[in-house]
Amino acid sequence: MSRVLAMGVQVLFHGCLDDFLPPAGRGQPATQRTSRRTSLKDLVESFGVPHTEVAALTLNDVPAAFETLIESSESDHHLIRAWPAGVSGGWPGGHALQPPRPRPARFVLDVHLGRLARYLRLLGFDVCWRNDFEDEELADTSSAQKRILLTRDRRLLYRRQIAHGYFVRATDPSRQVEEICQRFELHDEIAAFKRCARCNGLLMKVDKASVAPLLKARTLHYYDDFYRCAKCRHVYWQGSHFARMSAWVEALKRPASEG
Repeated sequence: MSRVLAMGVQVLFHGCLDDFLPPAGRGQPATQRTSRRTSLKDLVESFGVPHTEVAALTLNDVPAAFETLIESSESDHHLIRAWPAGVSGGWPGGHALQPPRPRPARFVLDVHLGRLARYLRLLGFDVCWRNDFEDEELADTSSAQKRILLTRDRRLLYRRQIAHGYFVRATDPSRQVEEICQRFELHDEIAAFKRCARCNGLLMKVDKASVAPLLKARTLHYYDDFYRCAKCRHVYWQGSHFARMSAWVEALKRPASEG
């Protein structure tokens, strides 16, 4: 938990919200000055904490909304508490600010998370990703299609229309997928090898003869079961890596508490 001080305002960031504060400022007071009337959303985000990461707020121990306005002055001091989304309890009951996430989970990812997109598709999740997405399009897609926006750009999550968003902490793609499964409790929704990792299309089982002209003789000799993407027509089969991938999937299906 960190205490962050503004003129007349004291903000306490609980739990993993510390991730967004400068390393030197975590766990100790820091000062930020403001002389204007501001909303709690803007105040919280002025410290680098996106509103999508905040599950609950209190102002002077009273539950508050992002739209709650506060006026800071030298003589009028306020205490704000912020609790992180994605954790069980810890904040005043019945005052969570985040809407329930889409079920089943659907995602849109920024341009820097291409490998994470492939991993989530392998797990069966509906993932929208392109390498030329603009920030405005990402935000609009998340809002219009009720997709969880995953990004490594925290400022993208400041956009008001984004209701479901998350700043991915890990930089390694394999760690990222573990992080997302844990944060959104996806373990029971995993339905691996149902989607095309390339384009997000659904896979359909096809006759071996129908795809034989597209495959090498060695592949035809050793494998009999084939699947084809309904969208991009790419062909898949359970090759030598399938056992390793299956073990990885089974591990992801187990919540961290069972590991």
